[in-house]
Amino acid sequence: MSLIGRELFYAYVSGQFVLVGVNVEVERGEVLFLLGANGSGKTTLLECLCGVRVPQRGEVSLDGKRLSSLSARERAKYIAYVPQFPETTFAYTVEEMILMGRAPHIGPFGQPGPKDREKVEEVLALIGLEALRGRPVNALSGGEKRLVLIARGLAQEAPYLLLDEPDAHLDPANQHRVLSVICRLAKTGLGVAATTHNPNSALLYAQRVLLLRSGKTLAHGDPRQVLFPEVLTEAYGIAFQIVGDGSGPKAILPLVEAD
Repeated sequence: MSLIGRELFYAYVSGQFVLVGVNVEVERGEVLFLLGANGSGKTTLLECLCGVRVPQRGEVSLDGKRLSSLSARERAKYIAYVPQFPETTFAYTVEEMILMGRAPHIGPFGQPGPKDREKVEEVLALIGLEALRGRPVNALSGGEKRLVLIARGLAQEAPYLLLDEPDAHLDPANQHRVLSVICRLAKTGLGVAATTHNPNSALLYAQRVLLLRSGKTLAHGDPRQVLFPEVLTEAYGIAFQIVGDGSGPKAILPLVEAD
């Protein structure tokens, strides 16, 4: 099974493309990070890959089938999408919100069964949300809402998980907890694609990175082999430096000139 986008073009305004001929493949068993400046097309690419948007040119395929030929329910069995901004109009509890991730596995008039509730319990423990299970989601902090949405995506048990900025609004401990869980699940066969504004997240947690600039692919490959200061400068418009020598940990930082 594979999730592949070929020669994807997408425009919100006719003739003004925010994706220009992008090729991407989300592989089972690994984590792919999408990097790029604001407006580079990262979120649009994720939305094309999950079927929220249909590219004007090119094609997204899931296991050899055109994604656009599948119903929303069929897509949800294979692709879980966690958006950047949570929509929490109603005062659902954390437990209820996570249980919604089980919807693709429940019939139109069915009720959640023991297996569905067991999965919710598993995910609550996995993300560390047990203490918040009865809290209304719209009363949570931005970071806590992010954790709940990620937990809902995991409860969906789809073989592909697409995450829009999973490390946003989270403190370092929760960033590490969530991204470590995702990496651990990838080792069991989950295919993950995630956007981020932090190149260091890609260095620490990704097997591959796709760097976008103005809707086009600027670099693609192992983050340790393609995230050089020069290419990052081209992507973001500021100078970068890589800190760390030899085989030890490295960090990508903006280059700050001494006074």
